[in-house]
Amino acid sequence: MRALKVALVQAAPHWHDAAANRTLFDEACDQIDDADLVVLPEMFSTGFTMASREVAETMQGETVAWMRARAAALDTTIAGSVVIEDNGEFFNRLVWMPPDGDAVVYDKRHLFRMADEHQHYAAGADRVTTSIGSWRVRLAVCYDLRFPVWLRATDDYDVLLCVANWPAARQSAWKTLLRARAVENLCYTVAVNRVGRDGNDVDYAGGSAVYDAEGNTLVEAFDAAAIVRVSLDLDLLRDYRRRFPAWRDADDFEVVQ
Repeated sequence: MRALKVALVQAAPHWHDAAANRTLFDEACDQIDDADLVVLPEMFSTGFTMASREVAETMQGETVAWMRARAAALDTTIAGSVVIEDNGEFFNRLVWMPPDGDAVVYDKRHLFRMADEHQHYAAGADRVTTSIGSWRVRLAVCYDLRFPVWLRATDDYDVLLCVANWPAARQSAWKTLLRARAVENLCYTVAVNRVGRDGNDVDYAGGSAVYDAEGNTLVEAFDAAAIVRVSLDLDLLRDYRRRFPAWRDADDFEVVQ
């Protein structure tokens, strides 16, 4: 797989209504018939909520089951984060669901303290890189984007995938950080945000986008619900890395848990 066909689903999820959101994203998926990867926002089944005990599902729950069924039906990988209870703890968990149903998960490492997320969720401990064909994909959720050491590539991934509920008040930072992560890591950044107003009266301005390793915008959704598509080229990325191997001069580092 030298080309990776990606569909970004930017929507306004219903507040605390997983069934309605499964219907919402069902309707969006019905419009996608030729994608290798479909990306949904952070907490796509609930909105960005601190009511973890009230809304949490398990990995055997209806939303993960929906992802598994949809991935199989579309013969594509679906990614998005869900509020998950696991062994008595609550996680903002990015679920990467391939067509065969063998899910890979990443638990959000950096919890947004300005909304007290760290009081309601447990932080993930592991950086997670998965694959789709020949592509290596690093998983991230929203606030992780502000922490470049956590996301620093050592020639070990090709795509940084970030799902988010990033408020409109900090939209400039969203765009700046996505471009910076692409440039410094010599990778594509693929990022999906939401739109609309959530149950906490927080406004979101979308801006779901894909940037290449030089920081160029390949595709962008603006401030309305939309499905945008892009095809990524692995040969172009590898050629650029050969011509401009800045990663070889990066400082050594160790992430201390």
